[in-house]
Amino acid sequence: MYEGLKIANMYTLSETIAEELLSSVTYPWEVLPKIGEFIKKLGPTLSEEEYEYRGDDVWVAKDAVVFPSAYIHGPAIIGKGAEVRHCAFIRGNAIVGEGAVVGNSTELKNVILFNKVQVPHYNYVGDSILGFKAHMGAGSITSNVKSDKKLVVVHTGEGNIETGLKKFGAMLGDCVEVGCNSVLNPGTVLGPNVNVYPTSSVRGYVPAAHIFKAQDRIVKKEA
Repeated sequence: MYEGLKIANMYTLSETIAEELLSSVTYPWEVLPKIGEFIKKLGPTLSEEEYEYRGDDVWVAKDAVVFPSAYIHGPAIIGKGAEVRHCAFIRGNAIVGEGAVVGNSTELKNVILFNKVQVPHYNYVGDSILGFKAHMGAGSITSNVKSDKKLVVVHTGEGNIETGLKKFGAMLGDCVEVGCNSVLNPGTVLGPNVNVYPTSSVRGYVPAAHIFKAQDRIVKKEA
């Protein structure tokens, strides 16, 4: 069951430095409690020719561009060729992939961004995983805690999955496009190549290669 939500069907694992971590579990949200310790273990093994250790469990690729006004709290790894722009706020337990963009006033917390991910304008991404080339439009955010503070459940057409997690934002597969000012509610899972209309409020699982127009209007993309 739940084949579409499994890591093997969501992500190109060769496009992240966290391949070993993700390969160790079945569903992507299972790594959320493990990201910080994984970074602390991986960081010291990174090439000193390619990465600079900035103290407090922060490793930054020497060819990454980090604006002086950006703030990075460890544990964190900023990959090769990445950009961390003006006033970005990285709160810890964050892996920013190669060639990824963390934009102005964007906040990250307990996340894995695969290579080439873009969260470029006023985004909040917490307790989430964004696959290869995923993109979140300006102002779109993940909501990572339910208003009633109960444990997050992933709602799917095959049934509900109990995650056991209080904090769980969104899992975005490869090449997902999220429209501007959308909210991804706790436990959202978007399969690869999903498009979300601007200003949407998304909940539950959207299968690969579908368009989310509204909660009751999710249509398959034409070939």
